[in-house]
Amino acid sequence: MYPAEIVVPMKEELTENGFAEMLTASEVDEKIATEGTTLVVINSVCGCSAGTARPGVLMAVHNSEKRPNLLTTSFAGFDVDAVKKIREHLLPYPPSSPSIALFKNGQLVHFIERHNIEGRSAQMIAENLIGAFEQHCN
Repeated sequence: MYPAEIVVPMKEELTENGFAEMLTASEVDEKIATEGTTLVVINSVCGCSAGTARPGVLMAVHNSEKRPNLLTTSFAGFDVDAVKKIREHLLPYPPSSPSIALFKNGQLVHFIERHNIEGRSAQMIAENLIGAFEQHCN
């Protein structure tokens, strides 16, 4: 497990922008099952999280006419039970962090795995997400 002093500033980048933390398995089940759309960001300490994933997610959320009803996040290697439960909802995809998932009425409708984040700019990730928001969000 990562030390809090490393993780907290990375968590705050999302939570200070309206993302609710999911810290337990039951919170994950509750929030993913919410009617409407739920964006789930599995945050991590890796460089692609800081360099493109978090900035791309924030760019999408702040620049899209349509947005998910609920913005959520859990941190890989820190919010262990929550991330384990999220990954159950993401099957058959293998574990991936960082990653970004969009659920609609409890069903996975869009997923960006780490290999789709690495080497891509924040703008490219934002464009990918805005397209998903346009398609799946009201």
